[in-house]
Amino acid sequence: MNDYLITILVSYLLGSVPSGLLIGKWLRGVDIRQLGSKNIGATNAFRILGPWPAFWVFFIDAVKGMAGVCLGQMLTGETLGLLAGGIAAIAGHNWSIFLKFKGGRGVATGLGVILILSPKVTLIVFLVWAFIVYITRYVSLGSIVAAVLVPFCMWLFGEKTEILIFGIFAALFVILKHRPNIVRLLHGEELKIKPPEGNGRCF
Repeated sequence: MNDYLITILVSYLLGSVPSGLLIGKWLRGVDIRQLGSKNIGATNAFRILGPWPAFWVFFIDAVKGMAGVCLGQMLTGETLGLLAGGIAAIAGHNWSIFLKFKGGRGVATGLGVILILSPKVTLIVFLVWAFIVYITRYVSLGSIVAAVLVPFCMWLFGEKTEILIFGIFAALFVILKHRPNIVRLLHGEELKIKPPEGNGRCF
């Protein structure tokens, strides 16, 4: 039981690290929570900081999810331990202790979790996400469609019941976190993604 508690606590703290906020302050001296969509995730980082900073925000957020699952594997060696670490990392990202229990939507961190649990599913949903974003320029739409595909693909590939249940709840969670985006999409008010002028430079 102690191994599970350590997994959950450490994974939550790792997930709580606000990479978007830290990179924004380090590179540009700005708080991205005050600009654009006011989200700390990679999409808002792209709008405010440019593509390379956004890439690193996405990468670090995904690694947080991967680290949570790997920690669960090392400490417990059980599927439930992997899931506990992954869920705790996602919870940390979305309700960061360093941001007064506020945070992002958990898409990149959730993708990192799924990457370890089911690499084939991750590849499929990422390609679908990338295609939708490329065609429509709506990151939220790509994220919602990709989330819906996760449990379906897990079922198709015969993943363990515990992982499939996680996939279902993860998908529902992403959709619920995107409720404001869904409303804006339906009303044609959702912002399309495009690089900010003059901020597309590399580190």
